[in-house]
Amino acid sequence: MSTKQKARFIISIFFIALIYSCSGNNGKPGTSDAAEKVYVAPGEYDEFYAFMSGGFSGQITVYGLPSGRLFKIIPIFAQHPENGYGYTPETKPMLQTSYGEIPWDDAHHPELSQTDGTPDGRWIFINANNTPRVARVNLSTFETEEIIEIPNSAGNHGSPFITMNTEYVVASTRFSVPIPQKDVPISSYKENFKGTISFIKVNPENGRMNIEFQILVPGFNYDLAHAGKGPSHGWAFFTSYNSEQANTLLEINASQNDKDFIAAINWKKAEEYIKEGKGKKYNSEYYHNIYNDETHTATSNVEKEILVLDPKDCPGLIYYLPTPKSPHGVDVDPSGEYIVAGGKLATVIPVHSFSKMIKAIENKEFISEIFGIPVLKYESVIAGEVEDPGLGPLHTEFDGNGYAYTSAFISSEIVKWKLGTWEVVDRIPTYYSIGHLMIPGGDSKTPFGKYVVALNKITKDRYLPTGPELCQSAQLIDISGDKMKLLLDFPTIGEPHYAQGIPAEILMKGQKKIYELGKNNHKYGLRSEKDAKVEKNGNDVHIYMSTTRTHFKPDNIEGIKIGDKVYFHITNLEQDWDIPHGFAVKGMNTAELLIMPGQTRTAIWEPKSEGVYPFYCTDFCSALHQEMQGYVRVSAKNSSNELKYN
Repeated sequence: MSTKQKARFIISIFFIALIYSCSGNNGKPGTSDAAEKVYVAPGEYDEFYAFMSGGFSGQITVYGLPSGRLFKIIPIFAQHPENGYGYTPETKPMLQTSYGEIPWDDAHHPELSQTDGTPDGRWIFINANNTPRVARVNLSTFETEEIIEIPNSAGNHGSPFITMNTEYVVASTRFSVPIPQKDVPISSYKENFKGTISFIKVNPENGRMNIEFQILVPGFNYDLAHAGKGPSHGWAFFTSYNSEQANTLLEINASQNDKDFIAAINWKKAEEYIKEGKGKKYNSEYYHNIYNDETHTATSNVEKEILVLDPKDCPGLIYYLPTPKSPHGVDVDPSGEYIVAGGKLATVIPVHSFSKMIKAIENKEFISEIFGIPVLKYESVIAGEVEDPGLGPLHTEFDGNGYAYTSAFISSEIVKWKLGTWEVVDRIPTYYSIGHLMIPGGDSKTPFGKYVVALNKITKDRYLPTGPELCQSAQLIDISGDKMKLLLDFPTIGEPHYAQGIPAEILMKGQKKIYELGKNNHKYGLRSEKDAKVEKNGNDVHIYMSTTRTHFKPDNIEGIKIGDKVYFHITNLEQDWDIPHGFAVKGMNTAELLIMPGQTRTAIWEPKSEGVYPFYCTDFCSALHQEMQGYVRVSAKNSSNELKYN
């Protein structure tokens, strides 16, 4: 080939590639068609709420879909300077654990409450991964109401997944540990380390949680979970890896077996065993923190024991389903028949059949037994295998129209496949390294479909650079047609592990707009401005302060002395939606406060030197917001200045 011929050939290849990339870009965001689909006009609402875990931020972030607009950050397992969560005396108890106050943790998997397998918009639960806990957020207030610690657990990863009617929140330990904890050689892993799977009962009236029982399981790593629905209601499924029970170089040593396991747990059978007295009480100290929105204050209770079931004493409680290989996600389709695993190192997506599992159990088609737990024959429980599912399949959700969508971490794509035939029908690249994905209602009996959201770990070359650390991102993909179409990507806060979505109309009708002053039972709360006062008891000064647009009462306070501990108990007397007031005093070394209408919050201040200190409202509340201020005079410790205020 001559030089000219070579040049023409290269140019031809270039143009062919250009034409191909233009026609096959799966709807590059920025096109007018994509823009129209995500545009929400001023004054109009998004169609869905999306709740995303904040990962290492310890929070939940709330976005609107399809716009991708950020609406709120809900503090859960982390102090939050925006509103003083975790700093004030009213909210500090929420972060208490058996290890003391933990002001920051790692939050992974939000999970909406369900009724008859459908998200109902009452609560959302989320796990703390490092110091094992489960939190419940009230979706009428978007505030964290309850956090319960999980004992005998380490790395609360397979958590918190919901049974079909929110009877239970289920949770499993990622790291097996000695139970009860004791000082043993790590090399004695196989002899001394065990895992636990926890069932947290949820009160259907008020959402209050208690750990009903735990199940002792072999010392594997337990990863993710999902509960059964429909015919499989009453069962819960947990992935496990490291069935080798290795304790060094897990990337190599925990990848030896061709198949690890899904643990299938019959929790209704567990309830029968509990009634029969098969549970054993273990001494286990753990904290249970509850926020009361009438006292506007959280309290901590310490629990001292927990009920534990041992599979050796409870035949029929657990079965292992062999599953290739190092499975991560386990997801149950809307019909409740298919149990889909995401084997990180597997070349196929194995889909187990619930009905075949029941039949195999009845026929005792077991290949072995581990720790008293029968291992079922793979061929007896498998419904099908999805071939060419991408590299590193992790997690699957469903659109309710017979299709499943699986994230593939290594090949950075979403793969769409058909339930029943197991054929791949579409795939779309993501940018880059997708972890979980989310379809609104996609893990329920009634997926709302329309969109799949990719939760990506890396955004290299995607946004304006911000130094060595780049944001992580979500991508919104239209799944309403035969082919997936990328519409939008937007940055996220922290590391989003998982998300849940729900139609906005379900949540909007139940929103609380104010806290009624008549129900404010805070110990230092006020019902009206005339009750404002200052009291001193030794070195403690309690200021009962009110706020309204646009003043504090009292707003001038004298007689405070060095060595005093000053408590500003501030009640927002507003009874109007969206009128919070803020508070900060010069030199206060904790976060500012943000106080909702009808709510009481406390700031603690210990002045260190004489002077006159201004305080002010930190939330721009009206035209005279700048005039919303006051002073505190601080005198010497031996001063004769009397306490006075107005």
